[in-house]
Amino acid sequence: MIDRRILLVSVASLLGLAALRWLRVSPVTAAEKFEIEKSDADWRAQLTPEQYDILRRQGTERPWTSALLKEHRKGIFACAGCDLPLFASETKFESGTGWPSFFKPLDNAVGETQDRTFGMVRTEVHCRRCGGHLGHVFDDGPKPTGLRYCMDGVALVFHPAAPSAT
Repeated sequence: MIDRRILLVSVASLLGLAALRWLRVSPVTAAEKFEIEKSDADWRAQLTPEQYDILRRQGTERPWTSALLKEHRKGIFACAGCDLPLFASETKFESGTGWPSFFKPLDNAVGETQDRTFGMVRTEVHCRRCGGHLGHVFDDGPKPTGLRYCMDGVALVFHPAAPSAT
């Protein structure tokens, strides 16, 4: 028979994990410190509701809805929360997944944490400066890295490169 104390601790642990998922707060991200930190009210005032849900609560946009899927100009994809440059357009590729995908971030642009939600282990990607959730990275991308940074387009802004002088 199961010891009552073990049962109570197990149930409390499961409820705590469920509450963290409901709140969409990663235990690692919640404890981490970033260069840019704002109150919840300040983030809500700065971001659209959809940006807030994704960047601050680890939400996900519906596939095939991002305007950045069809963005093919030269330029930089930056964090919608703090405008830190994250990905060069040269690293963007068509993954067929419904989200903007890149095979490599810019140097010192992103951080990664382990995401164990939904009964699986994934690598979550966040902005290293403000901690905003960007998406996940998988090992099924193209050469040269073999990685697919599957990003929520709402978490990004695009800055086109300046026209070249001819």
